[in-house]
Amino acid sequence: MHPRPSFFRGKLQDHPGSAQKAPVGHRGAGETAIRNGASGLPGYTRKYICWAALETVSLQPLEIQTLLPMKRMFLVLLLPLAIAASAQDWNLAADYQDVEPKVIEWRRDIHQFPELSNREFKTAEKIAKHLRSLGMEVQTGVAHTGVVGILKGQQPGKVVALRADIDALPVTERNDLPFRSEVTAEFLGEKVGVMHACGHDTHTAILMGVAEVLSRNKDQIRGTVKFIFQPAEEGPPPGEEGGALLMVREGVLKNPDVDAIFGLHINSETPAGVIRYKSGGTMAAAQSFTIQVRGKQSHGSQPWSGVDPILISAKIVDGLQTIISREAKLTDEAAVITVGKIKSGVRFNIIPESAEMIGTIRTLDYGMKDQINRRMMEMVPAIAKAYGGEASIEIRDATDITFNDPALVSRMLPTLTRVAGEENVQTQKAVTGAEDFSYFQREVPGFFFFLGGMTPGNTEPFPHHTPDFRIDEQGLILGVKALTELSLDYLSQG
Repeated sequence: MHPRPSFFRGKLQDHPGSAQKAPVGHRGAGETAIRNGASGLPGYTRKYICWAALETVSLQPLEIQTLLPMKRMFLVLLLPLAIAASAQDWNLAADYQDVEPKVIEWRRDIHQFPELSNREFKTAEKIAKHLRSLGMEVQTGVAHTGVVGILKGQQPGKVVALRADIDALPVTERNDLPFRSEVTAEFLGEKVGVMHACGHDTHTAILMGVAEVLSRNKDQIRGTVKFIFQPAEEGPPPGEEGGALLMVREGVLKNPDVDAIFGLHINSETPAGVIRYKSGGTMAAAQSFTIQVRGKQSHGSQPWSGVDPILISAKIVDGLQTIISREAKLTDEAAVITVGKIKSGVRFNIIPESAEMIGTIRTLDYGMKDQINRRMMEMVPAIAKAYGGEASIEIRDATDITFNDPALVSRMLPTLTRVAGEENVQTQKAVTGAEDFSYFQREVPGFFFFLGGMTPGNTEPFPHHTPDFRIDEQGLILGVKALTELSLDYLSQG
């Protein structure tokens, strides 16, 4: 065996013909030779380069001559990339091929039988049964209906957590899928259709697939993987606690203590096979608000004898938008105030006594969040008073800012590039959608990314939270690969 060359721990040995230097950042024949194994470099494979980073030994004159096309400086610059590309070949292709049809089957079953937040009983039962069949330690009833599985590798190490949300939405499905949902349930006192209109069924199935692949390869796990199947990401019912916040309070990131957490979200506007991400703030903090308006009831034909709460409500809606359009510095970050519901009145010829409005606030900067909250609290009662009425406002937090730890993102990007291809890993701007994955990231470093779910070539996506939402299932296996190898790579790095 040839002695292993030294690059990191000592100076590259000076031998005749070795002193010529390459410009910093040069990309040429040397890179190709390292990546592919060039002619004239017998046995100098990517695996051999990995060894080079680990040991300090002398390089023989004959060997240095074979490395002439790859100048010393270029080798030093390129070596970390070569190591990342070579050392993390987990040889899981057969496992991925075997699990893909199972993931699709699980997804279709969960899609056909969706359950609302904090009511995911059958879904949780299905998940727990699967995890137990893999020999995992399983905990149920976490944050009402959540499931946690613990997979210990055969080598000691850190703890990585993977999260999938499992709840559905009060939406009536409208498509011709053979596995479309026909489930109905009660929501806020009304009978509604229930649908996985945001793709949580795919998240659940993907993580079940990851659990199966990793359980087959415990010998390659250096540490522990914690699988978190979370209920109520869309928010618990009024008067109940739930979701990621309750899971954190109940200690889901403890015993064993989690060092990092990864999660994904399917996206119907991103082509299948593509992964998109953003370092730092990637999804907005979400808040809900309720405004109560009080006027004076009168006959509809005599508005001067009353105080119209519907008129006041309209003026409040208009005023709130001026906070966004005239006060928020939108060149720094985006912000949104949306009134989603107004309820008032019982009859066409009666000016009612009261009105109620509910809505959402989305912010990507905590300073801007505080400013918008303060101005809403000032403006709502002032507008009502100007029109002879009264109004109060209550603002409640729903999620924090989903913040991807920059160091963790930088560390794990080579993994995503390896499993998806460099051209398929793309950066994106922050979005005003919200995710309570943020509560996990508040406690430990986290990386949350978007997985393509749109049929490649389509120009019209099926939007989330709509009756027409649909996902191309060919993109699911990439999610399995990404979460599996993020886990293995993170744990192997120690």
